[in-house]
Amino acid sequence: MYIIKYYVTDRGDCLFQSFLDGAQAKVRAKFIKLLDILSVYGPNLPRPYADMLRDDIRELRIRLSTNRYRALYFFTHRNYIIITHGILKNTDEVPPNEIDRAVRYKIDFENRLAKGEIKL
Repeated sequence: MYIIKYYVTDRGDCLFQSFLDGAQAKVRAKFIKLLDILSVYGPNLPRPYADMLRDDIRELRIRLSTNRYRALYFFTHRNYIIITHGILKNTDEVPPNEIDRAVRYKIDFENRLAKGEIKL
């Protein structure tokens, strides 16, 4: 079983929770269900539910009507999954700047964890 946590900035902002709070109820429900499935399958969750992007960043994939939503995440310390943020995707691929953003959050998370500023 994997433990899912949401990334929180050093200012206390929880980006994925803010994304969920602003999303439609159906989008929230689908993500919550998919997060439960991810907690069981971890890195073995296949497409179309999840996919590997780059630099150890992965995506959870949700489609609602013609809209495509993504939650970016990474694995850390044995069985932890950190969800960085969510996006509404308007292109065929996840925009590189969104992946770069998730990589920056991953580096920040790991640095703050190493300093003891974050507890798992």
